[in-house]
Amino acid sequence: MLDTIAKHRLAKWIAHSGYCSRRAAERLITQGKVQCNGKAASHTMLVNQHDDIFIDGVALPKPPPAQYLLYHKPVGVDCNNRADDPASLHQLLKTLPQRVFAVGRLDKDSSGLLLLTNDGALSQQLMHPDHYHEKSYQVHTRQQLNDDVIVSLASGVSWQLGSNSYRSRPCVVTRLDEYCFSITLTQGLHRQIRYMCKALGYTVVALKRVRLHNLLLADLAEGELRYVTQAELAGLRQAAFVPQPQTEHQRDRIHQ
Repeated sequence: MLDTIAKHRLAKWIAHSGYCSRRAAERLITQGKVQCNGKAASHTMLVNQHDDIFIDGVALPKPPPAQYLLYHKPVGVDCNNRADDPASLHQLLKTLPQRVFAVGRLDKDSSGLLLLTNDGALSQQLMHPDHYHEKSYQVHTRQQLNDDVIVSLASGVSWQLGSNSYRSRPCVVTRLDEYCFSITLTQGLHRQIRYMCKALGYTVVALKRVRLHNLLLADLAEGELRYVTQAELAGLRQAAFVPQPQTEHQRDRIHQ
């Protein structure tokens, strides 16, 4: 979703509304079919939610307000968005009054915090792998944990999938009891925690995301939704759009 306060090129704004593609919007402007605030529109016009735009005499709908919700995803819900899949997150999303999407994914056999929004700019920032955004999880394993595995998880773990090799970034890991630990990641590789544990001879039996930056799962009941507060949103925006401090691993990668 575009920032509706900032000014944007007219064609981009029209395309964002869903009226037509950006190229088609540019043609409409060239053909003189677009008016902005009662005047013939030009390609260089910058607009936002406060401008009145008409195309062939019909008002362009104002963009919907930004929505931010937290969802406690249960095990068994798939983060795909397929209407024909009864286990899909789509079954929840279609019941909401406004179109939103999930920021990132949780495996079907994992549970925990999902951010649902229609804010594409914020979503892009949070999911970009180079921005080192923090996500925390609680992990239960079948095997009893020892100090060595905690140190290994924190230092970084390598694993192989077919012809592809992966390595986790150094992260914060804390043992909570004999079979449970918390882990804070700054990347989001496919089924990463499960593969990290498997590489060390451990099997994950339960995995729950409990934090995304300043957003906490806390006592949000499984399957329930709540709106993000203004204070939470301000903190999340600050974290998302301000460059994160370089970790030692990141500095090493830059200097290689």
